Amino acid sequence: MQRVYSSFNLQAAHHAKNVLQNEGIRATVRNEHLASVMGELPPAECQFEVWVLRDDEAPRAEALLRQGPPGRGAAWHCARCGEVSEPQFTQCWKCGAVD
Repeated sequence: MQRVYSSFNLQAAHHAKNVLQNEGIRATVRNEHLASVMGELPPAECQFEVWVLRDDEAPRAEALLRQGPPGRGAAWHCARCGEVSEPQFTQCWKCGAVD
């Protein structure tokens, strides 16, 4: 097992785990039970960690997590009304058409 991600945010750690699992990389979140004592420990002691189960998948896992979220492409024009939307949106805010 090898650590590929850490965060002070438990939801971010679980999101990273889900991203990896959607790509077929088995992973687990460690230290999530420390959240119950977080008020008593310094923040550096309460980082949530994502570990991959197979060491040989660690480089691919780290690369996937560095890519960031999808939707960083170009803005798109709505086919129905012509409104320009940013790439993270899949529905036109003006007319409701789906990209």
